[in-house]
Amino acid sequence: MSSAVLAHVALGANLGDARATVSDAIAALDRLPQTRLLRASALYRSAPWEASGPDFINAVAAVETGLGAHELLRALQALELQAGRERPYRNAPRTLDLDLLLYGDAVIDTPDLSVPHPRLRERAFVLLPLAEISPALVTADELQAVAGQAIERL
Repeated sequence: MSSAVLAHVALGANLGDARATVSDAIAALDRLPQTRLLRASALYRSAPWEASGPDFINAVAAVETGLGAHELLRALQALELQAGRERPYRNAPRTLDLDLLLYGDAVIDTPDLSVPHPRLRERAFVLLPLAEISPALVTADELQAVAGQAIERL
């Protein structure tokens, strides 16, 4: 992977055995073509964001990948489908949700992909696990701004 890029992926699930689904998805990231799992955060439990339903199990993983950003996005969406992901409406409960948070230092704004993820800095369930595995990417002020959001490290 001579032209490998460091990418960060948020994982979440709140249907079925969410803990097992997120753990399995972390392992599946390491099996993607031209991709190697570098590290993954602990699992966290959080209330649904702007939605209803059961609590989410969340994590963030760092991968080194030779895939382009859009190729990686398609691979993540394929993993969601394999886990039974459906999209009946915005913020619906889900068996698996994978979001490409960061792709190196790239800034991408296309109809199907925005990187850095546009709501990355607003969500404790992303910032806390991201800070755990890549502390240089999250500031103390950003963590303070989400301190009121309910989240528990498992």
